Amino acid sequence: MSGAVSSWAGRFAGRTAVITGGASGLGKAVAARIVAEGGSVALWDLNPETLAAAKAEVGASDVQALDVSDLAAVEAAAKASAAALGKVDILVCSAGITGATVPVHEFPIDSWLRVFDINVNGLFYCNRAIVPLMLEQGYGRIVNIASVAGKEGNPNASAYSASKAAVIGLTKSLGKELAGKGVIANTLTPATFESPILDQLPQSQVDYMRSKIPMGRLGEVHESAAMVCFMASEECSFTTASTFDTSGGRTTF
Repeated sequence: MSGAVSSWAGRFAGRTAVITGGASGLGKAVAARIVAEGGSVALWDLNPETLAAAKAEVGASDVQALDVSDLAAVEAAAKASAAALGKVDILVCSAGITGATVPVHEFPIDSWLRVFDINVNGLFYCNRAIVPLMLEQGYGRIVNIASVAGKEGNPNASAYSASKAAVIGLTKSLGKELAGKGVIANTLTPATFESPILDQLPQSQVDYMRSKIPMGRLGEVHESAAMVCFMASEECSFTTASTFDTSGGRTTF
């Protein structure tokens, strides 16, 4: 498979985006494409060193090193990025962790809480901080990254599956709240794709998830990035509070 697809020149001209988890994986791929298509981006991530490298690689206008589970840090980063970009038109929440890979009855409490702190609370904080900026200008596109696991559940991944189900529910609620106000909110539910997050999982878990995909392979990051960029664009104008799949045929609803 090819590693990249052609950009739609100018699709994001004049648009600005905040992307969490922007230093690697899907977040970085989306950022690179938005910049290539005329937009400006702010990258939020935990590691200042990887952020600096990603900024240079994709041509980001702003970076903020923070833990999204820290509400005060998120609120400060939102103000800083809005000032640096001039406005925030797009929010892509891609930051996430997998947690432990064990049965429910053996699941470590600290891992469970950390998964929810990042995947649910952190995403909520980011949405909560950016939505008022979008409402003020009467325009916005929010893309919250969930997972097929949030629809179907993966064994030995209860925290991750439950957290991604929460992301789907939160986004459906948010999209209905914002409908008619110029701000659209949707979620992406990809199956497993090649990404640094796989380093958090044992190979047996990756093999299981691959076996569930009818296409017989993992996804590639550019495939999900292309879908995210549609969701983040003006073209996505009559779909909100919904989910978009990039699952190789795995999802059944």
